[in-house]
Amino acid sequence: MSELPSNLKANPLLSRWISIDGPAQVTVHSGKVELGQGATTGIAAIAAAELGLRFDQISIAAASTIDAPDEGITAGSYSIEQGGSAMRWAAAAVREIFAGAAARQLGAPAEEIEVADGLFRRRGRNETVSYWQLRDAIDLERSALDLPAPALRGGSVDHEGLQRPDLPQKLSGAAFIQDMTRPGMLYGRVLRPAHPRQRLESFDVAAVQAMPGVVAVVRDGEFAGVVAERDELAAKAVAVAARTAVWRTETLPADDGRNGWIDGVVPKSSTTFIADETAPGPIARRHAARYTRPYLAHASIGPSCAVAEWTDGRLKVWSHTQGIYPLKRQLARVFGLDASAVDVTHAHGSGCYGHNGADDVALDAALLARAVCAPVMCLWSRADELSWSPFGAAMRMQISAGLDPSGRIAEWSYDVWSPPHLARPGIGDGINLLAARSLQSPHASSADTDAARPQGGGDRNSVPLYTLGRRTLTHHLLHQGPLRSSAMRTLGGHGNIFAIESFMDELALLAGRDPVAFRLDHLDDQRGRAVIEAASAAASWDASDPGGEGRGRGIGFARYKNLAAYFACVATVEVSDKVRLLTVHAAIDAGEVIHRDGLINQVEGGIVQAASWTLKEAARWTPDGFAARSWADYPILSFSETPVIETIVLAPAGERPLGAGECAAGPVAAAIANAVAHALGVRVRDMPLTPDRIAAAIHALSEETT
Repeated sequence: MSELPSNLKANPLLSRWISIDGPAQVTVHSGKVELGQGATTGIAAIAAAELGLRFDQISIAAASTIDAPDEGITAGSYSIEQGGSAMRWAAAAVREIFAGAAARQLGAPAEEIEVADGLFRRRGRNETVSYWQLRDAIDLERSALDLPAPALRGGSVDHEGLQRPDLPQKLSGAAFIQDMTRPGMLYGRVLRPAHPRQRLESFDVAAVQAMPGVVAVVRDGEFAGVVAERDELAAKAVAVAARTAVWRTETLPADDGRNGWIDGVVPKSSTTFIADETAPGPIARRHAARYTRPYLAHASIGPSCAVAEWTDGRLKVWSHTQGIYPLKRQLARVFGLDASAVDVTHAHGSGCYGHNGADDVALDAALLARAVCAPVMCLWSRADELSWSPFGAAMRMQISAGLDPSGRIAEWSYDVWSPPHLARPGIGDGINLLAARSLQSPHASSADTDAARPQGGGDRNSVPLYTLGRRTLTHHLLHQGPLRSSAMRTLGGHGNIFAIESFMDELALLAGRDPVAFRLDHLDDQRGRAVIEAASAAASWDASDPGGEGRGRGIGFARYKNLAAYFACVATVEVSDKVRLLTVHAAIDAGEVIHRDGLINQVEGGIVQAASWTLKEAARWTPDGFAARSWADYPILSFSETPVIETIVLAPAGERPLGAGECAAGPVAAAIANAVAHALGVRVRDMPLTPDRIAAAIHALSEETT
């Protein structure tokens, strides 16, 4: 038997993946949740192809710990690569089981049975029997571990007209968790400070309890919240609690805008993971530079929300979490329950790119619901979302390199510092839910850690694909910094690729080479070369273009995690009072394409988000606490600022699907920075590339030349 996909091996019962429902409907149960990226559409399209069904004969069940397989966390662009491969094997196994039953009923050899649109027939005959006619005779409570490897059809039912089934309701309304209702449901809000190191001492409980519509004031240690008949009444009550609250406060290190606080932190660990011993040849020129990335907020358009309900000692939660099973287990530990007494069902949120507030607000809702013995919807405010949802970790990258007399890179030294990029629920031995550490009987968070290479956390994509001569690369893992950090799209890949690809342009300039040609001279990977060549051709790259006069173009390239999709892009900018991103020409090789439209949507959404991070976003703080409490404090890219985007999809024959959703972030950031340098002749190495930073770089250059 061929090796089972890992997710199917961990969840071998076929009934956890597929159920034959009626009339004329098959339901797929994936442990991968729909976060707006269209992954479940791709997984359903895979199942339809293997089962021999039209896409409209497939129903996608909401991921729930009640009946879905445990596929861990929907993250890292693994939905198609891992979840899709498991679903393909399971669906093919189910098809073969039913095909055997159809052969017996039709009196035909198994090898002559065909299936299309859910109907089995003997080749060349008209008599048919369907999945639904056979279902009562077949038990899918059987383990894939006990079955021979099925024949995989491959591909999907992808076609130009394939539409995501989650979109109509999202476009017309009532699709999101905030739209949910439960019989007798109440509404909760939680009191949280304006400073990340404040602890609640007291507030005027009587004044809050006396407010109209307030059902309960809940206090458990430093955790406090209110439950009311309507959400706006709960929000007003929490505002009164905040005005009367007394806090004790610890100081924060100063925020200088360039991660200077890192200098005062002793790393938890420093790991040198590549140290090539080959002695370099003669070094003709040396260059060094430092780059930074700030803390970044998830900044979801809809704030985090959850619904919780207790019944006879059992807890049920509806959440837009990325991991229904990790959340289930963490909630069980907080409340001292057996995990079987907790069910978590996924509900659509407004968008998720990592560990945002979805899991935290689920515990908030469960604590409030327990106090009132009624279903409770807990909604975070905009200030809560921008302050208390975990941030993408701040980073500092230091690079130095030497060029030999021919202009090739002969040695390379790279250091990256950052606090953890992974503090998700279920990571480590602690409880990584915000309120858990504030209870009367608190639960400690997990010890600071990061993902192991090759996927990596802070060191993700810190190993370039280029041939660089002698290399030394060191990852300095810091303890949690001034702001709470955890997983955000690409983890450390965004900062590392920004630094590496910016530095490659700086070295090309030092060597007197065109940036595209310089990269290709140092790159042997043919698929990597192909995306660079495709993106530069689409952008009509002109090696002789001198740039300047406020207009420029730049390129960025990487392979996501050095394991998944290859991506390159060329950005063009116009710089006057601010940076205007005009166009992005992108090329991606993600192997076999399951749902082309979904792939392009993912890539182009990543381009837009990366542009916003690179040009605008930074989570800051002051001695008084969080500096971003509203959209006015945390600007993001607007519709009018969105560039023209062209995406070319390379799909080499015979290649397996590769994770694609996070591949754009780092290359786009670098392409924009390189385009700004090409337009102005000055380099900005600290994100975001704001007008003030550009002006400072120009001023510094003018001082150097005078």
